[in-house]
Amino acid sequence: MLLLPLLGLLAACDRAVLDPAGDVARQQRDIIYISTGLMLLIIVPVMILIVVFAWRYREKKGGTYDPDFDHSTSLELVIWSAPLLIIIALGALTWSSTHLLDPFRPLDQVANDQEPSAPREAPLRVQVVSLDWKWLFIYPEQGIATVNDLVLPVNRQVRFDITSTNMMNTFYAPTMAGMIYAMPGMQSTLHAVLNRPGDFEGYSANYSGAGFSDMRFRLRGVDDAGFAQWLAQARASGRSLDDASYMQLVKPSEKVPAMHFAAVSPDLFQRIFERCVEPGQTCMSEMMDHDRRRGGGDPHAVRPGAGMPQGRNSAPLHGEKPEGAIFQSPEEIDEVPNVTAPTNPDAAPGVTEPGAPRNRNISSLSLPRSPLSAAPTRA
Repeated sequence: MLLLPLLGLLAACDRAVLDPAGDVARQQRDIIYISTGLMLLIIVPVMILIVVFAWRYREKKGGTYDPDFDHSTSLELVIWSAPLLIIIALGALTWSSTHLLDPFRPLDQVANDQEPSAPREAPLRVQVVSLDWKWLFIYPEQGIATVNDLVLPVNRQVRFDITSTNMMNTFYAPTMAGMIYAMPGMQSTLHAVLNRPGDFEGYSANYSGAGFSDMRFRLRGVDDAGFAQWLAQARASGRSLDDASYMQLVKPSEKVPAMHFAAVSPDLFQRIFERCVEPGQTCMSEMMDHDRRRGGGDPHAVRPGAGMPQGRNSAPLHGEKPEGAIFQSPEEIDEVPNVTAPTNPDAAPGVTEPGAPRNRNISSLSLPRSPLSAAPTRA
């Protein structure tokens, strides 16, 4: 009876992870099943043996009570060998799946029943941008963009290029693939596929502020004809995602409805990734190119290791001789004698010779004089 409320809570859980709509999600679900089964090979026998041992080796009448028992070779063999074999199996499964399901790795096949020798269609490219608190999807090959609405043709591999504007988030569509982080100034990649049509949901799985709970997007799998029809509807919206409209879109907002843009700036995603959409900002590629070409009479000469214009405490440009001794070889350093100021009565005990025994005397304690001690005594 006490467990009934917990069962009620479990009834509200979403089974999207265990109900995959794509080959990648299916493989991840199988890993969960296999891992759980392997761990249950230890958990279930241990739970049963707890009851069996407590009953069989009880002290009361009918029990096999042996207070002098201290060792059993066969029991030790079972206790250590079974977990070791399970750990080896889990390790092999983890190692192989980590490489096979690497999100940067293109898919070997888009469906479980596909022949390995079947011709591979070029993946559909979708650029994903995490905003506050909404998702921007750019289809560069189709020249459109959407907000909180991701439509994909079934049985076609999709390559997602993922980044963020100013806060770390997690792109997660559980029926299609696993979680991939979206980080500012960085680009992640995910290869995935949907193998059956349907209406699913994706969201952010990383807390990112007030609008996190409603940072969700609609994921739809359609056939080729449905995808072409949806593209025509998006192009009929008449709106264009240029720099001005993007600067309005990037402002924090919650519960944003789906939006479609008939046109998008070709390099918008790259400038978002390089953090140079706003006027006056320098793109990271331009900054690195400036760093690479810095210095010399020829403005086009490449000087490896050359840096940006020097600031205070910055390292010198490549090729220039530093002044500090830390940058010099031992032969270039001019040794000078270490001169200590003359001692005075108020100085701490010690002598100027480094090897003098008095310098190792730590038994003497000299307290600083109080400022009041020099004041004249009042009558």
